[in-house]
Amino acid sequence: SLVYEDICALGRKVQVSSNKAPEPGLFGASVTTSRAEIQQDFKAKGFSSFKGKSTGNNTQMVKVLLSLSECPPLGLESLKVKDTQLKASSFKRRGLGPHRGRLNIQSGIEDGDIYDGAWCAQYRDKKQWLEVDALRPTRFTGVILQGRNSIWSWDVVYTYKVQFSNDTLVWTPCMNGTEEAVFEGNQNAETPVLALFNTSTVARYIRINPQSWYENGTDGDICLRAEVLGCALPDPNNIYAWQTEPTESKDKLDFRHHNYEEMRKLMKSVNEACPDITRIYSIGKSYTGLKLYVMEISDNPGKHELGEPEFRYVAGMHGNEALGRELLLNLMEYLCQEYKRGDQRVVHLVKETRIHLLPSMNPDGYEMAFKKGSELSGWALGRYSYEGIDMNHNFADLNSVMWKAIELETDKSKLINHYFPIPEQYTSEEAFVASETRAVINWMQNIPFVLSANLHGGELVVTYPYDMTRDWAPREHTPTADESFFRWLATVYASTNQVMSNPDRRPCHNKDFLRYNNIINGADWHNVPGSMNDFSYLHTNCFEVTVELSCDKFPHASELPVEWENNRESLLVYMEQVHRGIKGVVRDKDTEAGIADAVIKVDDIDHHIRSVADGDYWRLLNPGEYQVTASAEGYFPSTRTCRVMYEHYPTLCDFRLTKTPKQRLKDILARGGKIPKDLQLRLRQLRLRKKKNQRT
Repeated sequence: SLVYEDICALGRKVQVSSNKAPEPGLFGASVTTSRAEIQQDFKAKGFSSFKGKSTGNNTQMVKVLLSLSECPPLGLESLKVKDTQLKASSFKRRGLGPHRGRLNIQSGIEDGDIYDGAWCAQYRDKKQWLEVDALRPTRFTGVILQGRNSIWSWDVVYTYKVQFSNDTLVWTPCMNGTEEAVFEGNQNAETPVLALFNTSTVARYIRINPQSWYENGTDGDICLRAEVLGCALPDPNNIYAWQTEPTESKDKLDFRHHNYEEMRKLMKSVNEACPDITRIYSIGKSYTGLKLYVMEISDNPGKHELGEPEFRYVAGMHGNEALGRELLLNLMEYLCQEYKRGDQRVVHLVKETRIHLLPSMNPDGYEMAFKKGSELSGWALGRYSYEGIDMNHNFADLNSVMWKAIELETDKSKLINHYFPIPEQYTSEEAFVASETRAVINWMQNIPFVLSANLHGGELVVTYPYDMTRDWAPREHTPTADESFFRWLATVYASTNQVMSNPDRRPCHNKDFLRYNNIINGADWHNVPGSMNDFSYLHTNCFEVTVELSCDKFPHASELPVEWENNRESLLVYMEQVHRGIKGVVRDKDTEAGIADAVIKVDDIDHHIRSVADGDYWRLLNPGEYQVTASAEGYFPSTRTCRVMYEHYPTLCDFRLTKTPKQRLKDILARGGKIPKDLQLRLRQLRLRKKKNQRT
């Protein structure tokens, strides 16, 4: 297995595995041997630099890179290739049909259902094939292969041949000189292996024809998952216009994958373009020392403004789920451009909201996946932190603390339903908590966020808390006290997402979320203890959902413009929900000073929130009429009716609290002041009432 590595303009290392060294004239290009010629050829194809010794292998590596950059995946993994475009010589059952032969597709828990993890042929001979119809003449350049995804079965194809056709009647084999080419497949079920053809071939159909496979007595099956690389030929006469899907965006944004350095450069360029509304800051470092950069977008960056809610998007918790990272980088660019252009929707959003965008919570994991590339990183490479921690299970489990208290406490009035403290064992230096997780927790505690979304990939669904089941069941609907509002939040994103809202789309992997209108309670999907969503709800004022953005965790760069179009409206309309509900300031009636840490209670919703440093608060609520009570230590509580309307702005609901006589006395004595007569009278009345009660 030869490994070719270099750094192109994207800063990406591409690793290519093949069974033999590529022949001279690879991809029909002439061989250049001098470093100067390689450099010139490299730059001519859009790469900014070339590093390496001037050897024949380096030259062929350049050609490999050029081939990869020229012809993207057809889209088996991303579902751009429809089920009707996939056929097979045979298949064992519906769940192992050709429509399941897609790179990185994930099986269900049980073998034998309709969601198995590969195409598997019914017969075990060299006449079996998986066929892809590209729908139009296409220049095929390579194939990526994986084995079967299954908990219970292990099946891989060791070697295979490839054939091409324009009519499915006459098939031409892929050649290696004068012999039919035999390509190396997989040695394990999950690592994708790329085979590039010595000569690209123009055809409409391509077949993958297994030649050897894992045989475990009578148990070994011919099973595979695949992706095909190919470029559709130019169509000057618009013969195939009816079947051509949009591939561009009307927005002029930087649609490519950005490694750590390029992410920094892009964020810096946005800050320089819009210095009055942007600020870049770091909330900490990853295990390897990469900074966790945040872009703040506000009309007064760097400062919390009274009454202005704080919003956050977090992406890249799993480093290999790369789409969220690129969407947030694009969102920064878009907000800057549209604000300067005077788009009133964006101007209002920026002036009325303090927006924080964290594009990469796990930069170490992303760098690992990025170096392999979007199709070669597999399903899990880069998911975890450098230490091997899954950050989606790494936050303090406050759910168990809450449910245990409910079971043990006989006096229900003593129970708390918000601002649960973090257990001491979790905060110790010895605790197995990622440095990235600690940084995000500190961030949550320092900024009074109201609403957030955590951007993931690998599915198409929006999940809402709780993510953890109460009795550690594998899955069980486990609602919060704010179930109806969380369902609204999830629906807002899902219903405006162009892919999720498509009634004709097929399921990504092993669950049909269309049946649930593309939203689901997190715990009803699978049990996730220690999730960021649950922690955010129980430890802070912030409501948070998880958005699974695409079936493909790491889409090819060519698909990023369309993914931006799919998600742009969803990203904007979700941010606007931070202004739904009630907001106000809790003040001292006598001094008009804001009261921090006042508890805001809404009748019939067993989850309170608190005012922040200046006394301002935000309570997310659906339209309706509510009895709201504000209370604070040393003050009499105050209750008022607040009505939430359907408009896109919150209802103002201020409170002015009166100090208790006891608190007034404490304050006066602390200042060394004289006790006023009205307070003396009030204290005397309280003492007399107390004595009277003692006699009776």
